[in-house]
Amino acid sequence: MTIEASKATPPPPSGARFVELIGDRLECMEEIFGRSLSSDVPFIEEAGKYIFQGGGKRMRPALVLLSATMLEHDGDEEITYAAVVELIHSATLVHDDIIDHATLRRSKPTVNRIWGNSRTVLLGDWLYTTAMNMALSHGNLDVVRRLCEATLDMTEGELLALDRLGAIDLSREEYFSIIDRKTAGLFAAAASLPALMVPRRPDAVEALAAYGRALGTCFQLVDDLLDFTARERELGKPVLSDLKEGKLTLPLLLALPRIDDARRGWIASVLEDGAFSRVEPDRILELVAAEGTLEETRELARGYADEAQRQLAFFPPSEARDALELAPDFVLHRRH
Repeated sequence: MTIEASKATPPPPSGARFVELIGDRLECMEEIFGRSLSSDVPFIEEAGKYIFQGGGKRMRPALVLLSATMLEHDGDEEITYAAVVELIHSATLVHDDIIDHATLRRSKPTVNRIWGNSRTVLLGDWLYTTAMNMALSHGNLDVVRRLCEATLDMTEGELLALDRLGAIDLSREEYFSIIDRKTAGLFAAAASLPALMVPRRPDAVEALAAYGRALGTCFQLVDDLLDFTARERELGKPVLSDLKEGKLTLPLLLALPRIDDARRGWIASVLEDGAFSRVEPDRILELVAAEGTLEETRELARGYADEAQRQLAFFPPSEARDALELAPDFVLHRRH
């Protein structure tokens, strides 16, 4: 599907408005998520508490709960699944930080920086296994299968990304394939899980999955932008971290065909060195500003936000649908 970029930029919505409809249920999810991080193994107990206290946007569990509300589910099952999705997301973060040699997340030291890579790998494995065990507690194999598929996609996406780490010739097709698997897939699963619950809504699965996938793509494109535009204290990690880690993101990917060999060499040097040893970060920031690729990336993100909102036309009007319609604009205007 071709996404048309839109230049219309509405005023940024309030994050509170996005989740206020499910505030009580999100609090219940938070309690279940916190309890699920407990263990009689001291390291898991300590690291689990650290992860829980680290906070986060809770976007993915909010999608589970809002979709369930829109489909008129009103029980404990979706709250459990929302916590499961956050556990899976947490597992990906601790593994990603090892792979990326990251030392900061949300302005705090990463788990691997504090406890080392060996323990953190096993913690990620424990989080994945705990998530699937919780998902099985309601006996809905369709839901568990969907979560397994999303987890497989994320793993394959990470492997594809590693294969192309540091590659200046990364294609646009490869880039979108990677972010579809690594990021958008879990958004798609989160949004569509309630349609797999009893009473099942097979007619709604496709629309909700498409909504989540477009929203997740928008989310990743905004992440790419923030690596160039956010302040370090807002982002919780140094700016231009992606480039230092060998990741060619969309603003640079769009700029590469337009620039001369000298400026191309600036980008190549950071990818090769894993550091700004041969070029100042400001030169890279000036490059994307001059080529207009930050605005192009934002317009593409806006196109995916619009696509997500269009998918909701399948459903009758409701407060929950209104909240889901707010989510893409919330993602588009976030600052961290």
